[in-house]
Amino acid sequence: MNGAMAASSHRITLGPLVAAVDQGTSSTRFLVFNSKTAELLSHHQVEIKQSFPKEGWVEEDPKEILQSVYECMERTCEKLTQLNIDISNIKAIGVTNQRETTLVWDKETGEPLYNAIVWLDLRTQSTVERLINKTPGRNKNHLKHKTGLPISTYFSAVKLRWLMDNVDEVHKAVVSHRAMFGTVDSWLIWCLTGGKSGGVHCTDVTNASRTMLFNIHTMEWDPELCKYFGIPMEILPRVRSSSEIYGLMKSGALSGIPISGCLGDQSAALVGQMCFQDGQAKNTYGTGCFLLRNTGPKPVMSDHGLLTTVAYKLGRDKPACYALEGSVAIAGAVVRWLQDNLGIIGSSEELEKLAASVGTSYGCYFVPAFSGLYAPYWEPSARGIICGLTQFTNKSHLAFAALEAVCFQTREILDAMNQDSGIPLTQLQVDGGMTSNRLLMQLQADILCIPVVKPSMPETTALGAAMAAGAAEGVSVWSLNPEDLSEVTSEKFEPQINTEESEFRYARWKKAVQKSMNWETTEPVCNGNGETSIFSSAPLGFYIIGSMLMLIGAKYLAGHN
Repeated sequence: MNGAMAASSHRITLGPLVAAVDQGTSSTRFLVFNSKTAELLSHHQVEIKQSFPKEGWVEEDPKEILQSVYECMERTCEKLTQLNIDISNIKAIGVTNQRETTLVWDKETGEPLYNAIVWLDLRTQSTVERLINKTPGRNKNHLKHKTGLPISTYFSAVKLRWLMDNVDEVHKAVVSHRAMFGTVDSWLIWCLTGGKSGGVHCTDVTNASRTMLFNIHTMEWDPELCKYFGIPMEILPRVRSSSEIYGLMKSGALSGIPISGCLGDQSAALVGQMCFQDGQAKNTYGTGCFLLRNTGPKPVMSDHGLLTTVAYKLGRDKPACYALEGSVAIAGAVVRWLQDNLGIIGSSEELEKLAASVGTSYGCYFVPAFSGLYAPYWEPSARGIICGLTQFTNKSHLAFAALEAVCFQTREILDAMNQDSGIPLTQLQVDGGMTSNRLLMQLQADILCIPVVKPSMPETTALGAAMAAGAAEGVSVWSLNPEDLSEVTSEKFEPQINTEESEFRYARWKKAVQKSMNWETTEPVCNGNGETSIFSSAPLGFYIIGSMLMLIGAKYLAGHN
């Protein structure tokens, strides 16, 4: 009896709780926060498998993504019960997700019609080239006035176009009016609210603004953009604000709880970092690296290769806020590559140790343009290079160069942002998985020549989604008034090297970036099996045939001696 009383009294002190699903590129998490203190009470995380069926292709299994969400929810609820925390105190659930990743499913069977095509995927490069070629003056910014985005492999519309052109099941489902399109948020919310039995097909303004089908001024799907990409509007989800009740959970331990917050992961991190004022910015270090600066209620168009995106709209009747964004494709993904592809480290912690053991890249520069270059270049033809190697270079120098690459890429987008806004940032707020690497944080301060500020609670993306869910009308357990927001404790990294050295290293980096460009320049020629032929490249074809002839000639001569 005493134990039960102690448990119930413990429950009362916590007040209302809010949960968040954080479905990222490499993992899914479910986290539960105290809405009064923003304290993280419990969470569970499950890794997501990525498949690479062909060079440049990146896919994930939609059912595995959904299953991982259910598993994280159940495990977290078990952990809360062990802590004597009553899960009936969870009043709302927010969803935050990897953006742009594209899914199509059958609304009658609830089955995905193809794997999710991940934002990093490059299969649409020829589609993009074709689209750019039909614009006046071959201008990749042809749609920017409506979308805030360049025509790029990165965004959902071109991935959806590829699915409609290349996957029979998708084409048939679109023709027979059974297809539903969505980014990861839409797929999850539809499934969690009932799926084929009355699931809610919706998205929020932040995710919609990353499709290239959404007009960021009218805040609606744009008929002209849909026509441009040849996409029927009936397959699109309904666009809602980032903070309102979309529907109720239909199964599991949390059945009946409203899903009332939805933000693309980078917008969620902006909210979680409390960047509500015009001019405030944050940088998230995840699979990629994303620097967002709040520009207030007016969209600002960049002259320096940044995207204009919807930051959030925290309520049906609230105004939308916009952001300038610098997107870098490969940040944490470079760690995974060094681990899985090269095998030179066993874990991300090992990378920090290796790099710290030498404290320099010794003139080695690593441009990880595995998916082309994103901001500020938007150069899909670029590919990864490692240069400046000498006989002295070893894996520790390469590890250091990989960390520096993340910092240099951030410096490039920060410079672009300072030029666009005219007001230089005096410090950088950071979050994301890689911020636990203290060497990286110090390097970042050194390369930017400004302090880097890291909150002691790193899960700001999930926190942002929880805040949006808890603040929704009809839930109202989380106040977003500035005076009610809890004070965030943080750690500050000050620059420790002189500016001249920093500028010298940055100049060398820019030289390396130039060398990575214009690598993949032509559309590949396919043989009958749909596979790219090595002879599609004339120089390579000549080289191979020439080499074979030389080899035959050498054997012939050898036979005559």
